Amino acid sequence: MFKQLRNRFLLLNLVIISFMMLVAFAAIYTITYRDVRADIGAELHKTADFYNRGATGPRERGPGKPLPPDDGAAPRDDPNGQPPRARLLTFAIETNEAWERQAVASIFSMDETLYDEALQAARAEGAANGQIRLDGYDWAYEIHAIPAGYRIVFLDVTARQEILTNLVYTFLAVGSLMLVAIFFISRFFANRSIAPVKEAFEKQQQFIADASHELKTPLAVIHTNADVLLENEDDTIRNQAKWVRVIQAETERMSRLTEDLLYLTRMEDAREEVMYAPFSVSDATESVILTMEAVVFERRLALEYDIEPGLAALGSSEQFKQVVMILLDNAIKYSSPQGTIRIKLKRHHHEIVLTVANIGEGIAPEHLERIFDRFYRTDRSRSRALGGYGLGLAIAKAIVEQHKGKIYAKSIVKDTTTFTVRLPQAG
Repeated sequence: MFKQLRNRFLLLNLVIISFMMLVAFAAIYTITYRDVRADIGAELHKTADFYNRGATGPRERGPGKPLPPDDGAAPRDDPNGQPPRARLLTFAIETNEAWERQAVASIFSMDETLYDEALQAARAEGAANGQIRLDGYDWAYEIHAIPAGYRIVFLDVTARQEILTNLVYTFLAVGSLMLVAIFFISRFFANRSIAPVKEAFEKQQQFIADASHELKTPLAVIHTNADVLLENEDDTIRNQAKWVRVIQAETERMSRLTEDLLYLTRMEDAREEVMYAPFSVSDATESVILTMEAVVFERRLALEYDIEPGLAALGSSEQFKQVVMILLDNAIKYSSPQGTIRIKLKRHHHEIVLTVANIGEGIAPEHLERIFDRFYRTDRSRSRALGGYGLGLAIAKAIVEQHKGKIYAKSIVKDTTTFTVRLPQAG
């Protein structure tokens, strides 16, 4: 599924980029073509004007019969009697009204057959101006009427035509290389773009599997105990109270699990808005410690805390209490017998930093980045025995992130585990 999604994204990206490149290249080619044609037209017009005003150079009437130079004077701006940009190859052919060659004017000597072929090709085009190709060369021509017939002026435009041809080849080469490069670049970014979607999908699949597993156990217990009650339907409730209490306990367990799942879903979907009002982080932390102090001493654990007074943040006091409760509850559950729990709340620059540390089994490095995932537990059997679902830290993370803060853990195996919460300070 994700491979098909990536391929579709890649194909769409290539089609869009190819279309944009095609439009850009077409625009560049059109502009260049118009400029080249305009330049050819201007040069051909100047050359025709030169011959019309009286060109000098070899002239002949009929095949192989030289003529004296034309009596017309050369243009004043051309003292050497050469056409504009004399480095260009040009010639003119004069014909009678029957299109029979009468005379040729050319700066350079050329083969007689070239003149005849050029005349026939220009006549065959049937237009007053255009472009023909002879012996691998491109010629632009322009036909002018004269008293005795016609004068056809030819201009060599091979170099200009090669500019357009080379431009097309350059576009094809550059476009091909760019498409290859864009393909691999797009594939790289497509894989990176699909990765979060794939990860989210896999987490969702895992979430559904884990939630089903967690709900399956209490449902099986309830079903079993209900069967026991039905088999002893004539007995009194007092005698069957044990089975009823088990059903009640498992129902409450399912209810807590469902509430936690719904709460976590609302938090992650941002449907539950936080009322961003200033609250005392110091007071919220102390109230949770006072609530849990009896549980700590009942477990024969030592509790040390250092709370800096007067620390305030923006958000929900009740939600922050829930974070402290989750972290402290985890510290109590996973502390070594007669171990010590240390809670510290301090200001650090413009942040409020809460740390909850305990000494116990610790968390292996490979688990540290995943302990905030839903239903993730380093030891499933031990966590279930302690009454955990693997949702507490996920809820804590969702609350902290909604308060624009960060939460992370550090641990040394068989030693200290420390959870740290950083919140921006109010004001």
